[in-house]
Amino acid sequence: MEGINEKEEAQKGSSPAELGKWAEIQDTLKKRVITVDDFPWRLASQSESEPQQQQLKYVGGVDVSFSKEEPSMACGSLVVLDLLHDLRLVYQEYTCLSLDIPYIPGFLAFREVLMVDGNGLLHPRGFGLASHLGVIANIPTIGVGKNLHHVDGLTQSGVRKLLEAEENKAKGIITLRGNSGFIWGAAMRSEQGSLKPVFVSVGHRVSLETAIEIVNMTCKFRVPEPIRQADIRSREHL
Repeated sequence: MEGINEKEEAQKGSSPAELGKWAEIQDTLKKRVITVDDFPWRLASQSESEPQQQQLKYVGGVDVSFSKEEPSMACGSLVVLDLLHDLRLVYQEYTCLSLDIPYIPGFLAFREVLMVDGNGLLHPRGFGLASHLGVIANIPTIGVGKNLHHVDGLTQSGVRKLLEAEENKAKGIITLRGNSGFIWGAAMRSEQGSLKPVFVSVGHRVSLETAIEIVNMTCKFRVPEPIRQADIRSREHL
């Protein structure tokens, strides 16, 4: 299946009443999303405009893995890496549990509440897991998805063609502008020679420009290192 078709997947999961309730919650919380930089730190590439601003030092990643033998068993993992010291691991934590809510793309926050390996604004209702987590916890978040939601005319094949266009090959990144003109995020090939992009979008309190820069700073492979390390550790404990 190319990308994610939310309607088809939702039909396999919970009842229409449950889906409607979840959508209502998302629409309510979406009003609180902040799409510009709103944090007390700065990146290394930014000038020190305020004396009290310190450089961003730590980047956290959260992910959830599921047992192949028992799909209801999941393990959530949190890692924190030191951005100023070659992404050195400085903290890790995990928890395993049994889940009774089925997986439904577009409603990840209702099952995998610790994941940042998901979308922010790049979502059918403009409020994916990264935004949900950011608003609830009131922390800056970035959405990094491995798959693309089919929204506002955006498709996996269309994105691939744009990335392979001569004018975009060297950059390895394109802005995801839908048919409506709205910018949902960006598709970027974060690893040299990678054929599969990751999809970066605003979660909460971080602009798209800053989100892209932080993803670039934390990529050793296709997936940003905080999320990759969280994924590795969550799988180890299943």
